[in-house]
Amino acid sequence: MIKTAVFAAVLTLAALLPTQAETLTLPTPPGAEGNFPIQGSRQAEVLRSFGEPTRRHPPISGHNARQPPITRWDYPGYSVFFERNTVIDVVRRDVPMPLQHTDGLITAP
Repeated sequence: MIKTAVFAAVLTLAALLPTQAETLTLPTPPGAEGNFPIQGSRQAEVLRSFGEPTRRHPPISGHNARQPPITRWDYPGYSVFFERNTVIDVVRRDVPMPLQHTDGLITAP
């Protein structure tokens, strides 16, 4: 009974304490909101929508079902990666990767 009352008092005090949070806003790099192939698109759809790539790389892997063939097509400014015939990723060469795990960042005073 006393433990429950102490726990309730601690929760009440915690609710009354002021909380603060800062938001870190990063600018969007110029041109980052461009038109690119979306995941799940087929190679034929990419060709129809974006034209012939400047370079088609030969498939990597594909030796068995656990390692499907991965193909890369290069376009000006970005590359499209396919698993078999399906888009799995698009990588921009001129835009840095977005920050991951930003919860550990602290702002300068």
